[in-house]
Amino acid sequence: MTDPRPPRSRPDIIGDTAIALLAERGLRGLTHRAVDEAAGLPPGSTSNHARTRSALLETAFARLVELEKAAMAPAVGREATVLPTGVDAIAAAVAQLLHQTLTQRRAQTLARFELALEATRRPELREIYDAAGAAFREPAVQLVTLLGAADPERQARAFIAWCEGVLFDSLAGAGSRRTPTAQELEHGLKELLNGMLTAGPDAERE
Repeated sequence: MTDPRPPRSRPDIIGDTAIALLAERGLRGLTHRAVDEAAGLPPGSTSNHARTRSALLETAFARLVELEKAAMAPAVGREATVLPTGVDAIAAAVAQLLHQTLTQRRAQTLARFELALEATRRPELREIYDAAGAAFREPAVQLVTLLGAADPERQARAFIAWCEGVLFDSLAGAGSRRTPTAQELEHGLKELLNGMLTAGPDAERE
C-alpha cells in the first residue's frame, strides 16, 4: 500500500532524528555526526543545514514545536465547542491529550525537557523557547476564560503547571514507574478545574 503522507524534507528528517537522540542520549549525545549516522544521511548533511550546535538545537526545537502544535490542534478545536458540557468535556479532552503525550509522544516530551533545561544556559534558545511557549499558553487562558475563571492569566498558569508537573513526574520523576491512565488524568483535571472555578457556573453545576 502506498503511504499517503508526503515525504519528509531534509530539515524535518534532521529535526526528527535530533529529537529522538535527545530523548535517547540526552544533550551530550546530540551531535552533527550522530544525527547523520542515525538518520542515514551522507556525512556533513546535518552540518550543512545547521552549522553550529546552537543551530542544531534550534532545528530540533523548531521541529518539536511543529509536531506539538499538530498534536494539540484537535484538542484545542474541541475545547472551543464544549461550553455546554463544561468541565467534564474539557477534562476528558485534555486527559486524552496528556495520555497520548505520555505514551505516543514520549520521546518528544523528553526532548522538550532536555531543551528546556538547556534554555536556562543559552539565552538564544531561551528566547525561542519562551516565544513558542506563549503560543501554547494562549489556548489555556482562553479555555479557563470560557469556563468563567475569575483570574484567567493566573488560573491558566496553574492549569499549565499541573499538566507540566504530571508529564515530568510520569516521565522523569518519581512517578515514572507507572503511566497514569487517561481516566486518572481526567479525574485529576476535574478536581483541578472545579477547585479553581468554584465561583463559576460550571463548577456549581458539577
